[in-house]
Amino acid sequence: MLWKYAVIMMIAVLFGCASTGDWSSDTPTKTNTRASKAPRVNLNNQSVSKVYAPSSNLWIRIRDGYQMEPMNSPLEIEQVRWLSAKPDYVNRSMTRSSRYLFYIVQEVNARNMPTEIALLPFVESAFVPQAKSGAKAMGLWQFMPATGKDFQLTQNVFRDERRDILQSTDAALDYLQRLNNQFGSWELALAAYNWGAGNITKAQKRNLAAGLPTDYESLQLPKETRNYVPKLMAYRQIVLDPNAYGIVLPDLENHPYFVAIDVSNDIDVALVMKLAEIPSEEFQVLNPSFNKPVILAAANQQILLPFGHAEVFQENLKVYTKPLSSWTAVQVSKTEMVDQTAKTLGVDVDTLRSVNGIPKGMRIRAGSTVIIPKTARRPGDVSMTLADNASLSLDKPPPPPSPKKCKKGAKCPPVKPAKGETKGNSSPKNGASQHKSASTGLAKSAKNGSVNTPSSKGVSKIQ
Repeated sequence: MLWKYAVIMMIAVLFGCASTGDWSSDTPTKTNTRASKAPRVNLNNQSVSKVYAPSSNLWIRIRDGYQMEPMNSPLEIEQVRWLSAKPDYVNRSMTRSSRYLFYIVQEVNARNMPTEIALLPFVESAFVPQAKSGAKAMGLWQFMPATGKDFQLTQNVFRDERRDILQSTDAALDYLQRLNNQFGSWELALAAYNWGAGNITKAQKRNLAAGLPTDYESLQLPKETRNYVPKLMAYRQIVLDPNAYGIVLPDLENHPYFVAIDVSNDIDVALVMKLAEIPSEEFQVLNPSFNKPVILAAANQQILLPFGHAEVFQENLKVYTKPLSSWTAVQVSKTEMVDQTAKTLGVDVDTLRSVNGIPKGMRIRAGSTVIIPKTARRPGDVSMTLADNASLSLDKPPPPPSPKKCKKGAKCPPVKPAKGETKGNSSPKNGASQHKSASTGLAKSAKNGSVNTPSSKGVSKIQ
């Protein structure tokens, strides 16, 4: 079916559609960024007026790409019954998926993976991009911090790419392909994604020692992992034949929901929403990785906007003449209380505390990066070094020294405050401090190295 879209002309930005044959471009892509894998259209010299799709219905495309065999096990039947008894829950998660599924299906198809894999975020996060589990797994694909670092997902003051739609999807598919190559079946790959590759290997060794098969259904697995693949297969079955289970799937057209725009200058999140004329809720569900009120050009970040709103953004940006960002970042040179840091930097203490999420009574440790308003003294965009390596570390000040005991009847001298101590705050000297990191920083490992996953991913329970 022929899809016609208005041409979006934008200076110094790119249009990112998706990532396989029927949505292609000859435009060279940026290097050293996952999102560059998706073919893009350079809006300075190209237009997108005609786009072909194999079908008008994305659900049909998903069904056509099924490669896994249904399990037809009691656990799968139980999961299907559970979902069919909760049509409102299924409808909410299906509706949320409408923003992301086209892109994910495109990426899955590009790798010739089963399209059942595109349904995995239903199991992991119910397609809630801000989902966070009790074990600190994050995003649509529920990456743990260490596994995210293994797959080069930046986690710092400015952004957490475990929540980034494009970055986390690419990392998750990389991970699943690696696991499938290691274990030789998608069922075992999925079990390893949930429980960890090391645990699956140990379970297989135990079976081998006992003369038992080593396939997914033969292994001794924890309850969560035992139910993990049946849950995915239950969603597979419902998408295959929703009417049989009293489920009504939302209409999903087979074309991109969002446009990916490269950031050429730092720009405030609030300004993007204003120029795109988009509500905060819609912006957040498409751009959940941003931790701060400014989006950085130096970090090769992209803004996702619904197709029509990207066109509005472009038109409003053309006539906008004021500065695009009102925030910058600096590195703190010494450990001190927030009010002293604010005085040193010449900024309002409440603003400093609020924008950086610093609780009262905490000190900022030397080497930390803080976000502050731009001034005439600091007018520039955030540097690449800070954009990629910013971290914020806080600690509690040591307790004040105990007053000296005086002899009975003797006059005690007044206790002088320690040097650098401010009224109402205790001295930063004389005492060990507890270091509580407020971000993970940037500790990327080689992508093709071994992945050490925790024993359980702690899947979020989203209602």
